[in-house]
Amino acid sequence: MSDPVSGRAVIILVLAAQALCTLFFVSDILFSVFGIYARPIAWQTRELLELGAALGLVLGVILGAVALHRMARDRRRAEEKLRRASGAFMDLLEERFVEWGLTASERDVALFAIKGMTTQEIAALRNTAEGTVKAQTNAIYRKAGVSGRPQLLSLFIEDLMEERPSDPAPLRKVG
Repeated sequence: MSDPVSGRAVIILVLAAQALCTLFFVSDILFSVFGIYARPIAWQTRELLELGAALGLVLGVILGAVALHRMARDRRRAEEKLRRASGAFMDLLEERFVEWGLTASERDVALFAIKGMTTQEIAALRNTAEGTVKAQTNAIYRKAGVSGRPQLLSLFIEDLMEERPSDPAPLRKVG
């Protein structure tokens, strides 16, 4: 069932079977409650219908369990990818901070600025004056070659968006 189209077809078939099973059981109950009596069918046929309906419901439970398992697996994969991306971003930050020659204080301020904190918030966290934080952010922007926070952020976003093939294949001549 690795083919998405055939997987969807199976799901649609099982859902259709469940809908028929539901219709069978609910109509049987409603007919009894409202005193509507249909022409009786042979007990063997009725047993086969009930067996088929029960089988449809069991298939629905199995399909639900499989879907739940796949969702959990996909969630774990997504969390792992996010963890890797977060680690890659931190590696990229460190690489750029070294490249720009930022001091330890400037690194802290740059990280807080990238996280979106205001000058006041950074000053409060670092227990320094706002003027000091402003001077440090200006030094960071100068060393990074940007004019402000949006451009600083765009440097990292551009780096992350760059396509870097992990195993570059040699170019082949088409013709």
